[in-house]
Amino acid sequence: MGAPADARAAPQKSILVYGDSLSASYGIAQARGWVALLAERLKRERPDYIVVNASISGETTAGGRARLQAALARHKPAIVVLELGANDGLRGLPLEQMKDNLGAMLRQARAAGARVLLVGMKLPPNYGPQYAQGFESAFAGLAKRHGAALVPFLLEGFAEKPELFQPDRIHPTEAAQPLMLERVWQRLRPLL
Repeated sequence: MGAPADARAAPQKSILVYGDSLSASYGIAQARGWVALLAERLKRERPDYIVVNASISGETTAGGRARLQAALARHKPAIVVLELGANDGLRGLPLEQMKDNLGAMLRQARAAGARVLLVGMKLPPNYGPQYAQGFESAFAGLAKRHGAALVPFLLEGFAEKPELFQPDRIHPTEAAQPLMLERVWQRLRPLL
């Protein structure tokens, strides 16, 4: 007789990280980015999960929305980590457009059967208090409306430390990646 069904290895579930340069390891080695560090942690702690990084530097919510359905169909994720919006904010794009795009992506991911972790961002104060506040609050509002988990601010705890940023003062250094992973892990772990 063959081995019982439960003795066979269970199929791995995927976590789709769907973001911009902050998740695509811009300016540092891919293997040193927070997404690669997440994959290493999962190998140790939750080997039943794998990570697929579909992040693209420079991606806006409109670009992400346009390609999400294909990514969901291809990877069939159990969890989607949605880290988009920073480029919309840096370009001063309309907040309603960003919220509409993120909302559509949250609905698509949920309709595909995935749990969702939305990763929030803040803007520098030079964008004006009204825009910056509206930008920041959009993430919490969307997470609540769509039943998604939320990382309020990916750069929490080190955004004010210039030594943890590359010379462009936008992209975190390799030394900051473990801090980013911890922000995500705190909210991701309950979804596993």
